[in-house]
Amino acid sequence: MGRILAIDYGKKRAGLAVTDPMKMIANGLETVHPNSLLQYLKEYCRREPVELFVVGYPRQMNNADSEAVEYIKPFIKKLDQTFPDIPVELEDERFTSKMAQASMIQGGMKKKQRQDKSNIDRISATIILQSYLERKNI
Repeated sequence: MGRILAIDYGKKRAGLAVTDPMKMIANGLETVHPNSLLQYLKEYCRREPVELFVVGYPRQMNNADSEAVEYIKPFIKKLDQTFPDIPVELEDERFTSKMAQASMIQGGMKKKQRQDKSNIDRISATIILQSYLERKNI
């Protein structure tokens, strides 16, 4: 039984989250520089079975693609080419950064930790993955 791995892809960092093998819980995994992301994913997929990638897809309030799509689409194409046997699904990522900030505050994270953008990206990926799981009733 494979895991589902979510990616919050950005120009400076990519936040990653993964499910447990039963696909019940989304957990933050890592924050990786985009240039080393595919290599990281290759190594991770050698250690753990991954059956699906969920990529956060930025949309504007009117449902139009956001500007960030211009660098996410090429990444998705490379992901498809690198892992042809693992499907990729897109998940709306509107407001995930704000939700990540709020969850860090509610969780009692110190201000210095909240300012670390890698924490925000990892938590955003977790929110994307949890949203996907809820939407698919997994």
